[in-house]
Amino acid sequence: MSKNTNFFGQSVFGQLISYIDNNIIYKNAQNHKANHYIKRFMAKDHLISMLFCVFAKCSSLREVSGAMLGLSGKTKHFQLLNIPYKSTLSDANKRRSSDFFAGIYNDLFRKYGFAFSDSRIKDVIKKQIEIFDSTTISLFQDILKCVGRNPINGKRKGGIKMHTIINVDEMVPKMVWFTEAARNDHFLLSKLKLDPNTIYVFDKGYNDYQAFKLFSNNNVGFVTRIKDNAVYSVTEESLIEDCIHSGVLEDTIIEVSFKDENKNVQKVKLRKVRFYDRKLKREFEFLTNLFEMRPDLVAAIYKLRWEIELLFKQLKQNFPLKYFLGDNENAIKIQIYCALIVNLLFTVIQKQLKRPWAFSNLVSFCRIHLFNYIHLFKFLENPEKDWQKQELNLVDLTLF
Repeated sequence: MSKNTNFFGQSVFGQLISYIDNNIIYKNAQNHKANHYIKRFMAKDHLISMLFCVFAKCSSLREVSGAMLGLSGKTKHFQLLNIPYKSTLSDANKRRSSDFFAGIYNDLFRKYGFAFSDSRIKDVIKKQIEIFDSTTISLFQDILKCVGRNPINGKRKGGIKMHTIINVDEMVPKMVWFTEAARNDHFLLSKLKLDPNTIYVFDKGYNDYQAFKLFSNNNVGFVTRIKDNAVYSVTEESLIEDCIHSGVLEDTIIEVSFKDENKNVQKVKLRKVRFYDRKLKREFEFLTNLFEMRPDLVAAIYKLRWEIELLFKQLKQNFPLKYFLGDNENAIKIQIYCALIVNLLFTVIQKQLKRPWAFSNLVSFCRIHLFNYIHLFKFLENPEKDWQKQELNLVDLTLF
């Protein structure tokens, strides 16, 4: 039987951790004072322990500390200097600021942004398309307040809301903010740095006519859906040409009145496109300030918004965001940031591979082989290679 050619001197976990440059860890530890008044369990040890929690999909502190204690003597390959006990990890999650983990994520995004960027849509539109939305993660009521009515049984869950911005066709968040679930989605509009070379896409939950006027005044494009109860007046109806997609039913210019912060009545001119989707068999009404763009292209741009929903689904299905290791806001943010870091690393690996891998299959494979000493890229490119060699040897023996 032939030897396995995929054997490597470093475990899969060590290879994954090696994507995080030590300079990034050191710089963020200095900037956020992550090692101040700490004797043993340093910021890097904390980061590796929490990344292990995400990679292995652990659901409790006991699982993390127990599994890592079992690796005693094998930690050099993934640079863990101090193995944490349960109480040590619990205290670190409570005291070490989540800003340290946020800084590492942002630096990794800047470093590996080239790996998952896709310019095909940008080449057609001539502008970058950014999508933003929020997702709610359920928690205990005494941590963060949730939105909604009080249930009859009195047991009401809390929640943290993750406000996210992504570039189109990138399954990696560009920016992330956290609020309690009861916070309105309009919070994100105040955080945007408006860029004239960007088109923003969002759902109708963010409808704010004052913000839309600000978009138009700064020559920044957006595409969203109009609310069902919107009040407006039609000022112009555009002729739909034969070259336009037959799903476009109406293309009109409308005017909306609203009151600003000083209670003064303001007006904003917008464009409304009514489109019939044959696949979903329903009509949509889109709102935009892109007056020169084809109406069917406006509908196509809004359809790209589904990418961010796929990202939320990917995060919640593949990483431990149902069971949290701490009962405080800082610990929850740390665990979410570590899930985002792992999601980024797997996305980089997926983009670098020539062989197509489904994201969930890639995560499952690495989780199973986390501490096996195989060359990750060689094995992922051709996992059947050694099995084929063994089959050939068996055939040779049969012929002999």
